[in-house]
Amino acid sequence: MRNILITVMMLIVVALMFNSIVAKDTTGTRARIETQGNTANTTLGNLHP
Repeated sequence: MRNILITVMMLIVVALMFNSIVAKDTTGTRARIETQGNTANTTLGNLHP
């Protein structure tokens, strides 16, 4: 029973960390990657007249 409780608590911690690190709206990893990708797409689009 104790092992199941620890496992559930660890899964909750991982989910909270994912939300705060990866999925955060403006400063998360996903937002930063999207910003860099949009900048790269714009730069590449401007190379072709």
